Amino acid sequence: MEQLDALFDEANGHLALGEISEAVALYRQCVALDPEFFDGWHALGMSLLKLGEVKEAIGCGLQATTLKPNDLLAWTALSQMYVRDGQIAEAETAKGNARILSLGGKVMR
Repeated sequence: MEQLDALFDEANGHLALGEISEAVALYRQCVALDPEFFDGWHALGMSLLKLGEVKEAIGCGLQATTLKPNDLLAWTALSQMYVRDGQIAEAETAKGNARILSLGGKVMR
């Protein structure tokens, strides 16, 4: 999907320049085009976290871990999101999943 790749590259460019709101708008377009686009959900979640939109970031993080339950970075990011929201038990669970993956295990969903 050329359009998706172009949007994602443009969003990443904005992110690199610190233009986070512009990046978020483009990442939203990416996941609207392809709801199964893991990289889009992950990037959208991390960008929203930077903007302080923690609840929505968590939703994106959950979507990313649903799409790729054995992605170490996705679980680590989700743990950070939960910590920012004060959801310590959930953060510990996500961190535990990241730890399992870092040791070569698998997470079942």
